[in-house]
Amino acid sequence: MSEHTRHATRPKLSLSRRLLIGAIVWSIIAVVGGIVAMTVSYRAQTIRLLEQELDSTLITLPRALEILPDGRVVDQEDRLPSDVRYDLPLSGRYWAMVAVGADGSFGSDIRSQSLWDGPLPFDIELANEALADPGATKYGNAVGPADERLRVAAKSIIVPNRDNPILLISAADREATDEGANQLRLLLLISMTFLAGGTLIALWVGLRLALLPFRRVQLHISQIRSGQRAKLDGEYPIEVIPLTHELNKLLDNNRSIVERAQMHVGNLAHALKTPLAVLRNEATGSTPLDDVVRRQTEAMRANVEHYLKRAQAAARAEALGVRTEVKPVVDGLVRLLNRLFEASNIEVSSSVSPNVFVRIEQQDLEEMLGNIMENACKWTKSRVEVSAEAGDNALMLIHVDDNGDGLTDEEMAAAVKRGVRLDETAPGTGLGLAIVADIAEMNEGRFTLSESPLGGLRATIGLRRS
Repeated sequence: MSEHTRHATRPKLSLSRRLLIGAIVWSIIAVVGGIVAMTVSYRAQTIRLLEQELDSTLITLPRALEILPDGRVVDQEDRLPSDVRYDLPLSGRYWAMVAVGADGSFGSDIRSQSLWDGPLPFDIELANEALADPGATKYGNAVGPADERLRVAAKSIIVPNRDNPILLISAADREATDEGANQLRLLLLISMTFLAGGTLIALWVGLRLALLPFRRVQLHISQIRSGQRAKLDGEYPIEVIPLTHELNKLLDNNRSIVERAQMHVGNLAHALKTPLAVLRNEATGSTPLDDVVRRQTEAMRANVEHYLKRAQAAARAEALGVRTEVKPVVDGLVRLLNRLFEASNIEVSSSVSPNVFVRIEQQDLEEMLGNIMENACKWTKSRVEVSAEAGDNALMLIHVDDNGDGLTDEEMAAAVKRGVRLDETAPGTGLGLAIVADIAEMNEGRFTLSESPLGGLRATIGLRRS
């Protein structure tokens, strides 16, 4: 099988699966993106509020500075930030004022009591940024004296009577802010997961309900094909009705084509049979020419009959919505053959159950069973039995058994070939079993010969169940 053929026969994803996969992918993107965006926005907003508090502390600190005439820096306690958290040891709120030397080194500092003996909450990079841009507040992160995560604000200022700047630092514990962002992320994850899951379930249910009419149309088309329904006449949603109308038009067109084909085949049969009959009637003499004409016209008539039946069966096999119950056909043939072969003491019986339907025109089933049952009556010793059973591949197997002498494997293979007659003394054209095989094949069935449980020959027709 070529790559193109494998690709063409590879099953495609259904519309519902495509929609569900697209919805799942979009839900994942929406949930993850929404959680990330909202968490980042919340964290940025809370950090901004925290930085505003740190800015307020940095604005307050210069008021508490007193520059001595020798340039030393001292604080005025009554002007220090009044927040009590700056007085509580390791409270998470800190400030510091650091004197910067001429060489950029950090000298003595004044710090809040909350720092206790802990290190100043800043790093060198943040301090250098603040010193490089005096008056501007710079922000960064640091680890506090209690190993807490801090948000740090730093600003350098130039004061009178001092050549070197003063570095102001304020810091606040940001763990509460981070914890709030984490809780918000967890809350969003739970709520949006439930929301997305509910939406997907609703979409899945909606798709199942929306596709039900199409499954009903599929079932009705299958019933039309099996002969249980003539057209799509159910109650369909307004969106599906145009489709059913078009399918019904297609079915009507199909029936019309089959009827025209059958009519043309019938006309052709009449057109050919009459000249052949005239030729045969004219060759009534005993000359070699008359004998040749009779044999050839008989052969032509048999061939015309065979191909006309094949053409008619082919036209009927293309028709949709055909089904035939087996038992009435078999019972009718059993009655007929019992009368015909009554003088020969041949008994024909049937064990076919009612309500066994096959997908074939009744005329074709009668043609097939008539041929093989009559053939069985010719070669049986006393009994012909007809039975039916379910076979594989959705076929219904109809057996015709006799208790005659049967056939060898080679004879069975030759018997179904067109024009082959195993016994030239028996009447017939040798086309009966070939016609049966052709009709079975045209109706997606099969015809086989085998040894019968009665000791003779078993002829089996396999047709699709309906």
